[in-house]
Amino acid sequence: MSEKTELKRTLGLIDATSIVAGSMIGSGIFIVTSQMARDVGSAGWMLVLWLLTGLITVFAALSYGELAGMMPNAGGQYVYIQRAYGRMISFLYGWTVFTVIQTGVIAAVAVAFAKYTAVFFPELNNTLFAFNDTWKITWAQFIAIDSIVLLTIINTRGVQNGKSIQLIFTSAKLFALFALIILGLVIGFRGDVIAANFHNMWEASKTTVTDGVATIVPLTGYALAGAMGATIINSLFSSDAWNNVTFIAGEIKDPKKNIPRSLFLGTLIVTIIYILANVAYLALLPMKGDPAATDVLGQGIMHASNDRVGAAAASMIFGDPAVYMMAVLIMISTFGCNNGLILAGARLFYAMAKDGLFFRKASVLNEKQVPSKAMWLQCLWACVLCLSGKYGDLLTYATFASLLFYILTIAGIFILRKKEPDTERPYKAFGYPVIPALYILITTAICIDLMIYDTKNTGFGLLIVLLGIPVYYLTQKRQPAD
Repeated sequence: MSEKTELKRTLGLIDATSIVAGSMIGSGIFIVTSQMARDVGSAGWMLVLWLLTGLITVFAALSYGELAGMMPNAGGQYVYIQRAYGRMISFLYGWTVFTVIQTGVIAAVAVAFAKYTAVFFPELNNTLFAFNDTWKITWAQFIAIDSIVLLTIINTRGVQNGKSIQLIFTSAKLFALFALIILGLVIGFRGDVIAANFHNMWEASKTTVTDGVATIVPLTGYALAGAMGATIINSLFSSDAWNNVTFIAGEIKDPKKNIPRSLFLGTLIVTIIYILANVAYLALLPMKGDPAATDVLGQGIMHASNDRVGAAAASMIFGDPAVYMMAVLIMISTFGCNNGLILAGARLFYAMAKDGLFFRKASVLNEKQVPSKAMWLQCLWACVLCLSGKYGDLLTYATFASLLFYILTIAGIFILRKKEPDTERPYKAFGYPVIPALYILITTAICIDLMIYDTKNTGFGLLIVLLGIPVYYLTQKRQPAD
């Protein structure tokens, strides 16, 4: 029997949109606002950051639509980069996606799922092995691995299985988030918390906590710009993975139309939800608080216990049961998020393998016409990262590396317009050249700011990308030249 290497187009616009939105919404929206509040200390500037994140993401999605229409093939962004820059740069992208971007996010999301499962089963937090003070293995990490393996098994049994799970879990978390937002706004606007938060809403400050004591430093001018540029990595991480739908382009019906549409619709829906969720937080909880307080109102957004601002906001609506309700919501959110990541990521490695840039067997489809071997390789490395204890750091490296490749990809629109002026473009980038150029300028400024204010993590992110160069030359010695 001959090996199957061609995918079937079975996913429609709703499926593609659900993958965009479902892959974006994980655990970040329920957590990162606390860190951002400490970094800028201002309700106004914090909402500006979420709005800017939404604009950046939608601008990128509108720009990617042109490339998706031109190249409706499995692998998506990897294919676009190769067309514009050649094999080596596309390999570096695929290498970074495999080593940290996709697998690192899968691992971190799985660990978040396990941590919230431990709300119901606290013994999952028990340590099994402790190699040193920073590297411990708990039962929760094995639950994280089990969730990755389970989703991999489901997705290897056909794209319809993954599609069904994605639709169910994305619908469930969208419904729950809208309920939290609506109830939060209705209840919050009856109180005086939101008025207090928006009084002097542009007075920014940075808050650090040492031994339970908060130190507040006012921020103005360049210091404020630097703090905003550094902390926006949190909201950008929460809004990432929207590009995953391009990886599965080979299985989307009428991809020249449906991929651009799904990118726009998915990113717009999530952007609106994220901004409204933060307004709901500000309606329910004071922006500032006391790290030594014992109740959620006293702690405020800045000092929410374990940064679980979503749970703190929910407790203002539902009381004590909110802890368990939010745990269930985040379990649903992270499980659905990982389904989309696992489904999509393997298609990129499948495309790389077909080009001779990944393990050859990853290009083979199983009897259900899905790249099961690529999926199991992705699963294996993600499980290793679950045990590494370094997935939090990997996420920081991955988000910075993602930004670099987003910039390269959107710059590729300008390159391909010049190199291939006569190529069919069913959809042309909205607002070209202004919107793509704005995206490049804004994200480049953010990257420069991150390199100044978070040199260690951005340096490691760059190092991971650059390590792919010797790997590329070592693996391509036996490959025929282009």
